[in-house]
Amino acid sequence: MDGVGSFGAGRTGSTIDPITFAKQPQTIIRVLSWIFSLVVFASIVNEGYVNMGSERLHCIFNKNTDACNYGVFVGLVGLLACSFFFLLDYKFSSISSVKDRKKAVMLEIGFSGFWTFLYFVSFCFLANQWSRTRAEELPLNQGADAARAAIAFSFFSIITWAGLTVRAVQKYLLGTDMTLFTTEHMDGGAPTQPYPSNSPGGGGTTIETTETYQSPPFTENNAAPTYQVPIY
Repeated sequence: MDGVGSFGAGRTGSTIDPITFAKQPQTIIRVLSWIFSLVVFASIVNEGYVNMGSERLHCIFNKNTDACNYGVFVGLVGLLACSFFFLLDYKFSSISSVKDRKKAVMLEIGFSGFWTFLYFVSFCFLANQWSRTRAEELPLNQGADAARAAIAFSFFSIITWAGLTVRAVQKYLLGTDMTLFTTEHMDGGAPTQPYPSNSPGGGGTTIETTETYQSPPFTENNAAPTYQVPIY
């Protein structure tokens, strides 16, 4: 892919186009996960507790407070996590260190996979408790729509969080394009300008020396003259 650097992100320091970022499949799935988590959380908080002939509020899921608390917890944390990873996705290209990018991707894989499992538990738990709830426990069918919404969007959240996990795994398997990063990038430092190469295949500027050795002037006959004495 042209212009793609470490772990599927753009080159370090590249400009982020908000429109292109918003059209990415991962961004769309992330927004859907945020909406689904909001629905699960808001449905239980707003209408998940009803007053059954007394001042005490009871959970609409078979009067099981744990079911309501679990749904609120999964929805709220999922909502906050989507916001965090959304910002991380937007700033991912500005992370210069390959090691830091790898840690971010591994964090996303672990959390998304774990939250997929938690939403699966939430769907099964809420659906089971709702099936045990008797009609007389909910006067005028109070809170029934909120209960069904929490169960339905827990199921939808399983799909979206599983999709985020798959996308994160694909990003991790994409690996690193080492031609875009020097050793300093691996350690988080700024790249340095390499020395020019003088090899025949090097890309640097070849510097040739054409100077030849010349002996300094007036040094050839500096030795003292020798004379031969004639013999008579």
